[in-house]
Amino acid sequence: MTRFAAPIAEQIWDMKYRLKQADGTPMDLSVEDTWRRIARALAEVEAEPAAWEDRFYAALEDFKFLPAGRITAGAGTGRNVTLFNCFVMGTIPDSMVGIFDHLKEAALTMQQGGGIGYDFSTIRPKGADVKGVAADASGPLSFMDVWDAMCRTIMSAGSRRGAMMATMRCDHPDIEDFITAKSDAARLRMFNMSVLVTDAFMDAVKADRPWELKFDGKVYHTVQARDLWNKIMRATYDYAEPGVIFIDRINAMNNLAYCEEIAATNPCGEQPLPPYGACLLGSINLARLVNAPFESGAGIDEDELADLVASAVRMMDNTVDASRFPLPAQRQEAQAKRRIGLGVTGLADALLMIGLRYGSDEAARQTERWLHAIARAAYRASVQLAKEKGAFPLFDADKYLASGAMQQMDDDVRAEIAEHGIRNALLTSIAPTGTISLYAGNVSSGIEPVFAYAYTRKVLQKDGSRTEEEVVDYAVNMWRDKFGDRELPDYFVNAQTLAPQDHVKMQAAAQKWVDSSISKTINVPENIDFEAFKDVYLQAYETGCKGCTTYRPNEVTGSVLSVSETSEATPEADKGAEVVYMTEPLDRPVALEGSTYKLKWPDSEHAIYLTVNDITIGGHRRPFEVFINSKNMEHFAWTVALTRMISAVFRRGGDVSFVVEELKAVFDPRGGAWMQGKYIPSILAAIGGVIERHMISIGFIEGEGMGLKSDPQAQVVNLDGAPRGPACPSCGQYEMRMVEGCMTCMSCGHSKCS
Repeated sequence: MTRFAAPIAEQIWDMKYRLKQADGTPMDLSVEDTWRRIARALAEVEAEPAAWEDRFYAALEDFKFLPAGRITAGAGTGRNVTLFNCFVMGTIPDSMVGIFDHLKEAALTMQQGGGIGYDFSTIRPKGADVKGVAADASGPLSFMDVWDAMCRTIMSAGSRRGAMMATMRCDHPDIEDFITAKSDAARLRMFNMSVLVTDAFMDAVKADRPWELKFDGKVYHTVQARDLWNKIMRATYDYAEPGVIFIDRINAMNNLAYCEEIAATNPCGEQPLPPYGACLLGSINLARLVNAPFESGAGIDEDELADLVASAVRMMDNTVDASRFPLPAQRQEAQAKRRIGLGVTGLADALLMIGLRYGSDEAARQTERWLHAIARAAYRASVQLAKEKGAFPLFDADKYLASGAMQQMDDDVRAEIAEHGIRNALLTSIAPTGTISLYAGNVSSGIEPVFAYAYTRKVLQKDGSRTEEEVVDYAVNMWRDKFGDRELPDYFVNAQTLAPQDHVKMQAAAQKWVDSSISKTINVPENIDFEAFKDVYLQAYETGCKGCTTYRPNEVTGSVLSVSETSEATPEADKGAEVVYMTEPLDRPVALEGSTYKLKWPDSEHAIYLTVNDITIGGHRRPFEVFINSKNMEHFAWTVALTRMISAVFRRGGDVSFVVEELKAVFDPRGGAWMQGKYIPSILAAIGGVIERHMISIGFIEGEGMGLKSDPQAQVVNLDGAPRGPACPSCGQYEMRMVEGCMTCMSCGHSKCS
């Protein structure tokens, strides 16, 4: 019998985690082989590997402990990949040489599969003097464009593109440009972005006081703190970014505040890290640990939980020694502090199994109890490791125990640490688990509520056909096995029906016993009032959260709608609409209106001339064809190909502004160019910019980066009523959902962040 609880679980394993040869031949013949491979690799650093291999296998068996994807896919493979998920890079120097040295480090890290975070607050603001060259600085946003272009070309761990987090302090002079940067949908697409909000700023917001924007001691601007806060809130209300990180709280509660300062996080925010900080992740699957589910005595045996946690902590500590690192500084940092990030998944399912409604006061109390038990077990296990193998090298008992987080730890655990030391400086974190939760049988992800109790996905078969299969939540499957078709109780709530305040309540309950941070998305309804939306962030701040990420579906971020994958719309049916889809390409009229643009690429002998011709449908002018010409014969083949492809797309109709976004995203590894004060990553990106300006001039889009984000097809109701999200860029299915701060495909597990 298969160990997998659902067909999708086996498919995810085969696609993401199963070890295969280069030609696709499986080396892991079963999931038991995968567990054995991981257990053996992590036991190799032990004095008695054989004994620990069996114990590690028992922890992995039946998906009870879920190492993060990097470990599951990479451990024991012999491949040159890191087993660490999270990196924050070094502090960026405010110099051209230093900036590009750090760009190289970022590329090397992502090449091995690590997601990275950067604080761009250390780069001088736009317009500041650059001494010695009689020039003005271009500012941190222009260098973020360079990072973004580089990231697009780096395949992370061989199959995923790199993910990045950019942070900026709330008092940096360029913070307002940072806040609004993602309003341009073609810009900084490889970044998640968060503002580092200080306690002083929050006090100024509440008191409506002035707020100074300064760099290197010089005040550049003074704004009203509340106005700046409203600008942050408006951007995340409209575009789901930037997020908010309460940086003073993170530093105050850090066990290592005595030897490090944090200014950035990994891409999903659950790991605040110092310069060159690294952390690995893993999750206890609470849904697999509930005894007597849906019965009066349902619960989790805390002794069994503690034993599983102890095995998990030892496995993760061994990973520090077993892993490769992209940079020597990352290895040194990891081994000096031995940070690990043990978290949970399946929380919402576990709560359902014991009869609790996610978001209720009792569910929050139970969450706190479980997370307290895990933290206590993790710290005690790490003390035992310290007795056996030694404390982490930078351990200082007095300073460590005086830190903010350790002051609330149980007295007996504090006493053990004081006597024996501790192996791992920090131990707990709640990471995104979208893909591994599918692999574990579609358990609820992380500490998130269940998104949908059942949905239908289309599965591509070898002959090219598609079949449909129902994907059912793990707890619902257990309910069906036990009670058949009996109606689900009313405590089965989901992410769409949950009040935002209940989301925050659950995050705050978990945060109390998590020494790092939490990746969580607070879903809010599209029609939420802006003032009520801002209250969500204030509630998160006041209740002890270390950050806040929300998702409000709208035309820009993408609604989760019931949609049809095809449309019968025609120009006649859509007369008067701003965008139309043509079922057949239109014939070219004899004459068209258009404009020709000259593009001179630096270091190129000949200019490129672009002609964009337009057609008018229903009173609206739209691009119809493109001609690209150059005397440079090296350009001939690709300019002809581009002319034909873009024109073919334009003639099909619909929202063709994506052509601009795709062209602007192309990165030339030989180097881009600075044009009109902005870094352009390639000549194709420059062509995209010209087409975008033309679209603006004819009124097809409103402004730079303000393309049409809504698709007329999304208004066609699907007859089966199943919820659908945007199309997945990996598998094409309409199952993209915002999960734990990142758009994730429920069909294939694709995620920008993992």
